[in-house]
Amino acid sequence: MRCGQSHDPPLRVSGLRVVQVVATTTGGTGAHVQSLTRLLVEAGADVTVCAPPEVIELFELDGRGAHVQPLPIGSRPQARDARTLARLRRTVAAADVVHAHSLRAGALTALVVPRSVALVTTLHNAILETGARRRVLEGLQRLTVRRSDVVLCVSSDMVEAVEAAGAEEVRRTFISAPRRSASRSREQAREELGAGERLVVLAISRLHPQKDLSTLVRAAALLRDVDPLPLVAIAGGGPGEQQTQTLIDELDAPVELLGERADVPDLLVAADVSTLSSRWEGCPLSVQESLRAGVPFVGTRVGGVPDLVSDAGLLVPADDAVALSIQLRRVLTEPALLADLRDRALRRSRTLPSEVDVAATAVEAYEAARASSSRTPA
Repeated sequence: MRCGQSHDPPLRVSGLRVVQVVATTTGGTGAHVQSLTRLLVEAGADVTVCAPPEVIELFELDGRGAHVQPLPIGSRPQARDARTLARLRRTVAAADVVHAHSLRAGALTALVVPRSVALVTTLHNAILETGARRRVLEGLQRLTVRRSDVVLCVSSDMVEAVEAAGAEEVRRTFISAPRRSASRSREQAREELGAGERLVVLAISRLHPQKDLSTLVRAAALLRDVDPLPLVAIAGGGPGEQQTQTLIDELDAPVELLGERADVPDLLVAADVSTLSSRWEGCPLSVQESLRAGVPFVGTRVGGVPDLVSDAGLLVPADDAVALSIQLRRVLTEPALLADLRDRALRRSRTLPSEVDVAATAVEAYEAARASSSRTPA
């Protein structure tokens, strides 16, 4: 699936036994599984979700008509993995198709799923680690994609990496952001932020090394001469909060950490520009939500971002605070450019695949995987 396709096809999965396997997640992967589970159940599939208890709770996976099996699948190997594998083996044996989400879930599933059962794996993240850790992950990726009948990837660079790792069939997919509505007006939302007459640059982002928020803070510090001074607001939490705040203080950057927020639609109503300075992104939900809200995007040209944004934003290389500050300055100081990008954002949002489109892509992969597994000796 390429960005720009949207047709809401019917899902033909009545009676299909699907097991979804999910590792620890707090972001787009969980939202995708939540959406896919709901749509598959509504279409008549018999769905079982194997996921850590906290993921089941966070994404309310036990209230969507699916069978739920709590399984402690963490982001790294654990002593209890042997017990987890035994339980997973029993669960997947009766499935028509197993859909694993992420490399960790995919690797564990690849170890236990019978050859007679179709395996689809969606890889949501590129391997960014270095050294020994990278070699281990690349080994797990080879194991996973070579056992999978179909691999779905969220960006074109991942497709190339997975093909190089030996996958037989690789397809591009998309992760569609759920639609959410704002509860406050722009004036109310801006008042809550204390924005006044300042333009608001919003980053919806975990405070995690992959997001490289230090580049955004450094770029913001270069905008201190813009009048009125912009407000760069970062909504999200994570392990890098203290480090980020320290850098903000050292550079006297016009950045405010908002912490975890449940009112993202309201924040977007208040925003004039959205941004990310990530080292890599797949199909970032926050960028999709920004486009729907008519908020132009200025950020890094990484992963699936160029395909997602198209001409509705301004993109710069990763790890380049100067380049990011230059493009932010343009949008903040050129009203005509800002207005044009707002229109482009809204137009672009109307071409993005829907949640039903994404589910249809998964079902097409299930059909191809079942055809492949039926030809493979047990």
